[in-house]
Amino acid sequence: MSASTRPWHGVSVATALPFNDDLSVDYDGFAEHVRFLAEHGCHGVAPNGSLGEYQTLSDEERARVVRTAVEAAPEGFHVMPGVAAYGALQARGWAEQAAEAGAASVLLLPPNTYRADRRTVIDHYREVAKAGLPIVAYNNPIDTKVDLTPDLLAELHGEGLIVAVKEFTGDVRRAYELRELAPELDLLIGSDDVLLELGLAGAVGWIAGYPNAIPESTVELYRLATSGDPGDITRALPIYRDLHPLLRWDSKTEFVQSIKLSMDLAGRKGGVCRPPRSPLSPEVVALVTRDTEAVLAKGYR
Repeated sequence: MSASTRPWHGVSVATALPFNDDLSVDYDGFAEHVRFLAEHGCHGVAPNGSLGEYQTLSDEERARVVRTAVEAAPEGFHVMPGVAAYGALQARGWAEQAAEAGAASVLLLPPNTYRADRRTVIDHYREVAKAGLPIVAYNNPIDTKVDLTPDLLAELHGEGLIVAVKEFTGDVRRAYELRELAPELDLLIGSDDVLLELGLAGAVGWIAGYPNAIPESTVELYRLATSGDPGDITRALPIYRDLHPLLRWDSKTEFVQSIKLSMDLAGRKGGVCRPPRSPLSPEVVALVTRDTEAVLAKGYR
């Protein structure tokens, strides 16, 4: 693990959350996973995102997940909890809880109870900013139906409400418009299957799914993709081609179950999901297994 200049830079793993057989949270297993990711080169974790199934957690569970991550994190390893909620006051409360627990930044979706207009989005970020932690905006209009367009992100950044954006649209062209409109806004890779493209475009971080299963190889791929050295890009391309069939699962509807299955195959505890996420169909199990075993057979870990 190497130090990052800011606590949202580098590879922040959107951690999968292990459950016990009775579907209670396996906090000891989660703490071990945080330590494992730190030991294998990652720079931080982003608990309580969709990959962490935060929507299925009670308030007590959700708060304890953050405390567990902070307590397990070694020095210099950052924790950036997701603080999404339907209401701005609730999201601010989760940001305050994260600050009290010792987190260094938070990840915040726009309001998505309905298709919010521009003023509503800005007011939402203003409210959560009152908690005092740096905010990384999360742009995922595919799921939220609210698009944080480059000009809106520039306005949020210009007002001092956000420090970075996790960009999940898959539209790599946005990186260049963002650089033009808000050159000081940090771009973070939001979906695993555009890692190389956004790395080339100037990303300074990656909120990542597949390092849950193969941290060393994915962290090395991130380093190569973001170093700015043309020779590193040449070295990154064959790795990216090898990993891309697997990384693609991070952008599919069943990404939580898929990444957990890949973790199981790689010798980590992925395990079951809580409802409403149901087990994968046999056909999808076969596909994820094929893609994971192909990567492992080539020595990626």
